[in-house]
Amino acid sequence: MTTFNPETQTVKRVMCFGAHPDDLDFGASGTVAAWTAAGVEVQYCIMTDGDAGGFDPDHRGSITDMRHEEQRAAARQVGVETVHFLGERDGFLEPTHEVMAQVVKLIRELRPDVVLAQHPERNWDRLQKSHPDHMACGEAVTRAVYPAVENPYSYPELEAAGLKAYKLPWLWLYGAPAERENHWVDVTATFEQKLEALRQHLSQHPDVGGMERFVRKQCEQKGAEAGFEAGSLAEAFHVVAVNASDTIAGF
Repeated sequence: MTTFNPETQTVKRVMCFGAHPDDLDFGASGTVAAWTAAGVEVQYCIMTDGDAGGFDPDHRGSITDMRHEEQRAAARQVGVETVHFLGERDGFLEPTHEVMAQVVKLIRELRPDVVLAQHPERNWDRLQKSHPDHMACGEAVTRAVYPAVENPYSYPELEAAGLKAYKLPWLWLYGAPAERENHWVDVTATFEQKLEALRQHLSQHPDVGGMERFVRKQCEQKGAEAGFEAGSLAEAFHVVAVNASDTIAGF
């Protein structure tokens, strides 16, 4: 089985998918900050408008615009300038062909080395990681990555528009069940950026201090699981080689 080795694998471009505004900031923003600091181009795609989020009834009429601005501000904290919004309804996301075609379009446009998305499997250890939209995001991206992104006959309108089929090297999935995690990133140096990104989502965090303590505890746990130096903070992923040197070609 081919595994990801940061010493030998080149990453120049990354496309990141999340179901809701703030999902990427919880799951992967420390890793994203490290990538952008190293000169990697990273783009975000948020699939829903987050319109079912928040706690203040007075925000109902403005919550979508508010969450878009929160996500853009959070992305800037970790060096990401481009944020795409698919505009799906919060709580109703499904891996439809309409959604998948948009995913394929974005991947073929950027032609990234890594696509990052939520895990499509349910995590029974912490059910909140497995919001139905999270799993739908992961399922839509996984289905799009193989075979549609690399099959010129999938969504032929994209090929006709000049978006040629593309063989993606790596799929990184966050929010994975613990038994699926196989790659850890030390985010100790970028953890404050991660927290600052999360602080931008004020509509979602009535207890900012409690949120920060929870995130730190989670990253401490992942650092210990990875065997990093005591006190290190980490994010964990299920990394899948989509097209490696030993991959058999075909759809």
